[in-house]
Amino acid sequence: MMSLSIVLPSKLKIVSENSTQGVYEIEGLYPGYGHTLGNSLRRIILSSIPGAAITQVKIKGVEHEFSTLAGVREDIITTILNLKKVRFQLTGDEPATATLVVKNGVAKASDFETSGQLVVTSPDQYIGEVTGKGAELNIEVVVAKGLGFVSREMLSKDKVDIGAIMTDARFSPIVGCSYDVEDMRVGDRTNYNRLRLVVETDGSIEPKVALEDAMKIMLEQFRAILDLKEIAKTQIEMPIPSPGKEKEEGATMDREDLTEVLKTRIDSLQLSTRTLNALSDAGIRTVGGLIQKTEEGLLELDGFGDKGLNEVKEVLTSYGLALKK
Repeated sequence: MMSLSIVLPSKLKIVSENSTQGVYEIEGLYPGYGHTLGNSLRRIILSSIPGAAITQVKIKGVEHEFSTLAGVREDIITTILNLKKVRFQLTGDEPATATLVVKNGVAKASDFETSGQLVVTSPDQYIGEVTGKGAELNIEVVVAKGLGFVSREMLSKDKVDIGAIMTDARFSPIVGCSYDVEDMRVGDRTNYNRLRLVVETDGSIEPKVALEDAMKIMLEQFRAILDLKEIAKTQIEMPIPSPGKEKEEGATMDREDLTEVLKTRIDSLQLSTRTLNALSDAGIRTVGGLIQKTEEGLLELDGFGDKGLNEVKEVLTSYGLALKK
């Protein structure tokens, strides 16, 4: 009998890695899964990894961003744009402040004085230059944690200090993320996928941590849709047949194996096209979703009849599973 289970990929492999860039590979992915996982992980990494950014700026002697400051080469808008490029690592959940005072010469991000919970991860970032005698650049910024991009208009809805200039905030610590998929051999098949991911950060988070966090976010989204743990608890004692033998009395499925079976997509099962279409149209995509249905519930589906019901019951029986009573 043809195997109905999808081969699991290998563990994550580190190709190269430093503090800001990592290259990782996952081998042995089922055909097509390279792009499925690669695109999903890339989108999550780029949009959903939290980070820290400047949300408020106070510059001594400046009331608004359209001002100029005597003795400073840059105007205030340019100075704020440079400040927005400064990257921080914030260990606490509450916003923190950092101050910078330069009375002569070039001001860089390394000139910021920060608290213990705040670290500048882009110390070489240029901010401005004080050129006038007796002039100074005195800046205080508020750094907060967030997700994605938040406009200054949204930030202005929160409490704003007097004299503070709100800025657009790009919280994401990700500089870039790309992926590539190539075919590889697994057994006799040559169309399995090797997924290579390149993750680049601003230094406030390690590339591997960003990738692992993206995987956790993806899993949490799936768990919200289908609680695999709960299903495993209710189905764990169901008997399964040994290969080539009749089902043995009392045989039980390993929890980890059962979880993998429940994640199996129905389009990989030996079902007729008519049955598969009827299930898909009803939003049933996996074995875990299928066993949540009763016989009566399936028979109510458009295009689903007794023949389809027998097909489903036969396939589930091969896994030691059954429809909901």
